[in-house]
Amino acid sequence: MVHCRDIAVAVRTFVGHHAKTAVLFTHSDIKTILFPVTTFACAVAPLHAARRLLFGMVWVWSHQLMCNVSNQANSRNEDMVNKPWRPLPSGRISERQARALRWIVVGVCLLLSGTLGRGVVLMTLGLFVTTFLYDEVGLSGHHVSKNLCAIGGYTTIEMGATKLIGEAPELDAVAMAAVYLSGAIIFTTIHAQDFADVEGDVALGRVTLPIYAPDLARTFTVVILIAWSLGLSAFWNIGPICRALFVVLGGTVGARYYLLRDPKADRRSYVLYNVWLTVAHLLPLNARAEILSF
Repeated sequence: MVHCRDIAVAVRTFVGHHAKTAVLFTHSDIKTILFPVTTFACAVAPLHAARRLLFGMVWVWSHQLMCNVSNQANSRNEDMVNKPWRPLPSGRISERQARALRWIVVGVCLLLSGTLGRGVVLMTLGLFVTTFLYDEVGLSGHHVSKNLCAIGGYTTIEMGATKLIGEAPELDAVAMAAVYLSGAIIFTTIHAQDFADVEGDVALGRVTLPIYAPDLARTFTVVILIAWSLGLSAFWNIGPICRALFVVLGGTVGARYYLLRDPKADRRSYVLYNVWLTVAHLLPLNARAEILSF
């Protein structure tokens, strides 16, 4: 006879296994997507209630999962080199199962957005189209088209999160300026994630900026991070102390990429890049509350 305790243990094991698989799919991009996008939405909306923050984070994470499953279902060979702990190379899930899961997650995201309003559904559809072009059409294979897809992905998920976290269903001028600037930042700096993944990208036949022009890519990273730090500080009119700290942060991250060139150092530099990106996404708050004017 099967006891209730045995059933409970089996259910916990089943749920725990699949929950861990979902977390492993999204683990690498929590610092790249979940934290910066949530910070962006809280700053731009701005945040009005803890309940909205929870809704926003769940929505962002579920859409991040949609992108991650789609991307990783098509990049097992790369992940075997760069991230062997991910669900496919580690054997937690097969490619066939991952492709099926990809469409299940799309459906779940559409259902979730459907309960939150038409504008949010449009953001989900926009993210799905961008992800499809990136993974299925093959736009991830070249650094220019890859960065263009990154713009589409980031801006749609940022607008969706901002709609959920804020009170207004439509984005005002401050929010739209923040979205446009975010897209430009992503287009010109997202190659920072590719330095540590050169070996895997080569194995997959991708042409990223660090592969196409390795020395130029590192020099450009220093220049563009300092330039954005200065430009964003001026645009959002933050104060001299905050401006100095932000520029120093950008310069430090850029200098690390230029001076420290092994994969381990590049992975650490990428963590710091995401700190810089999160701070950059926080700056629009100064247009709402002027709390960064010192």
